[in-house]
Amino acid sequence: MDEAIATYDVVVIGAGPVGENVAEHARAAGLSTVIVERELLGGQCSFWACEPSKALLRPVVPHADARRVPELSHAVDGPLDVDAVLAYRDRMAAYWKDDDQVDWLDSVSVDLIRGHGRLTGPRQVSVETSDEGTVQLTARHAVALYTGTGTALPEIPGLGTVRPWTNREVTGADRVPGRLAVVGGGVVAVELATTWQALSSQVTMLARGDEPLAKMEPFAGELVADGLREAGVDIRLGASATSVTRESGADGELRITLADGEEWTADDILFATGRAPRTTDIGLETVGLTPGDWLTVDDTCRVTAVADGVEPAVGDGGHRALMTHQGKYQARIAGAAIGARATGEPVDNARWGAHAATADHAAVPQVVFTTPEIASVGLTTHEAERTGRRGEVVDYDLAHLAGAQQYAKDYRGRARMLIDADHGTVAGVTFAGPGVAELLHSATIAVAGEVPIERLWHAVPAFPTISEVWLRLLETYRDKAR
Repeated sequence: MDEAIATYDVVVIGAGPVGENVAEHARAAGLSTVIVERELLGGQCSFWACEPSKALLRPVVPHADARRVPELSHAVDGPLDVDAVLAYRDRMAAYWKDDDQVDWLDSVSVDLIRGHGRLTGPRQVSVETSDEGTVQLTARHAVALYTGTGTALPEIPGLGTVRPWTNREVTGADRVPGRLAVVGGGVVAVELATTWQALSSQVTMLARGDEPLAKMEPFAGELVADGLREAGVDIRLGASATSVTRESGADGELRITLADGEEWTADDILFATGRAPRTTDIGLETVGLTPGDWLTVDDTCRVTAVADGVEPAVGDGGHRALMTHQGKYQARIAGAAIGARATGEPVDNARWGAHAATADHAAVPQVVFTTPEIASVGLTTHEAERTGRRGEVVDYDLAHLAGAQQYAKDYRGRARMLIDADHGTVAGVTFAGPGVAELLHSATIAVAGEVPIERLWHAVPAFPTISEVWLRLLETYRDKAR
């Protein structure tokens, strides 16, 4: 086996969106940078998560919306063209080829080594390359770990023998199962239940909680559950699978046993039961960290437990916000911080320095692409209570808006604004309803910018749009205070 040795200022392990952005920002700071990736550049987001899943959902959501528009519903009475939807998904996932991303990496002057990278000590990385050679890398300033996450599968007897679907199998599927069991009640579960039910599968959701989307405002989960049921999904709440078997060979029927003894059958089963860090086989033990653990990071995304305090920087493994847009935001901070430390500059003076990282906690935006859509940012009422924040809740029925009536017949939706009572600013916002995803950035600006309520009165929403909800929320807040 051939062996090569190379030295760079920064070594990045993992070429998902976060790793790519750290590499770009480190290179922009004048640091020589190499990125190591064992699969496809772009990672989960480009090929097994965000891009393919949203491509599958893209025809589903407007199809459902169009059915609610008077004089248009008759034009969309038929089912979706499954072959066309899957072909569109394939195109948006670039046919699972990363040529364009390789070209981009070359354009920003970042080197690429394809293979499995492992730490072998402080700022030392060994890469088993795809051509069976080994490359020993030394980083002058930092090794940045961005190996992402994988599906956290529960310990259920028989699971290893039935070929369960995870986000990888379900977003790349080339067929529609007749009956699909979805285990879980979070974002991935509700989005993919929405997708496959619309593509003519009979979906059963097995969720442990009382409602889907338990981490969001309760009305969000209630409205999504109503939408799923209306579409034909069978939702079993408080349900926990205890065993799974597949009968009559590889293509046989799945039999799922629940904790209460009930049995359920399906053709395929999807587990959307959370994420686990992919940190098991990357050499964490060589720098004093525990393989398989989530890593604790500071506001520059640097792991706090590493003895020399330099490496590694980390994305999803830091367990702060497992979303592409938030990871890329963290990458800008981490890349600039690595550059500042390398040149001896104060990190706080970096373009995306530590002082800019607080929105990582306070204003994390999220969209759930279901019917209806859910959009949220900042605190929920439960989080405010749990952390001792004094908040005032302002609710509004979106159906009362002229823009909502224009959007769809019998529009159903709700908005909640949580006001920080001590500072007079918006601490959190949740919208639930068709078309609300495009409202989210205005809410994010209000929360991240700590915009005073008095100033929001001067941000005039256009009529007739759903964004007029901002005015109605302010009016409701004013009337409550009288």
